[in-house]
Amino acid sequence: MTNDHELGPIDVQRRTGREGFHATGRRLPFTLLDFWQWSTSDLVSNATRGVLAEYLVAQALGIADGQVRDEWAAWDLTDADGTRIEVKSAAYVQSWHQKAPSRISSSVRKTRAWSRETNELSPDVGRQADVYVFALLAPLQPANARPHGRLAVGVLRHPDLHPRRAKAEPVLDHTFVATEARRPVGRVRGSQERCAGGRD
Repeated sequence: MTNDHELGPIDVQRRTGREGFHATGRRLPFTLLDFWQWSTSDLVSNATRGVLAEYLVAQALGIADGQVRDEWAAWDLTDADGTRIEVKSAAYVQSWHQKAPSRISSSVRKTRAWSRETNELSPDVGRQADVYVFALLAPLQPANARPHGRLAVGVLRHPDLHPRRAKAEPVLDHTFVATEARRPVGRVRGSQERCAGGRD
């Protein structure tokens, strides 16, 4: 609850991309879609890849249409039945130069939840999600991680995440594979690539 001197959270509205920018009453020759294309076309980027992984899971659950991602929620998604979902994303290849594929790691450690409604941390320490989904950008070579057309997705129940033992390169350009865990399963060892797109 806020008093008269406090500023509450902003109610975020879903955009279409057709919104234009204006200056001194004159419409400028670019749109919000142009900004999105400029800012988030690098789907391999850690931050963008994580958000894309969340979106794919939301689409699979039928909770993406008409909704807006909550940037500051203590967990990533809430299913129709109230299940709290955290999506972890990682990749073997990155946008920058690498000497070798990244190792894959993730953490489901207990944390204190932060509330956008109050701007305060919960006094309780625990895992914020009921379900953890791990999303892996599967290609082992940079050329295969750059989408040129179709963006392929798939589900792999029990992957071998070590890059030397990973399966052959996928046929399609840009492949995400996702694994499910109904409960936290601890930490996958490795430190080179920490999962993006989640708030532990």
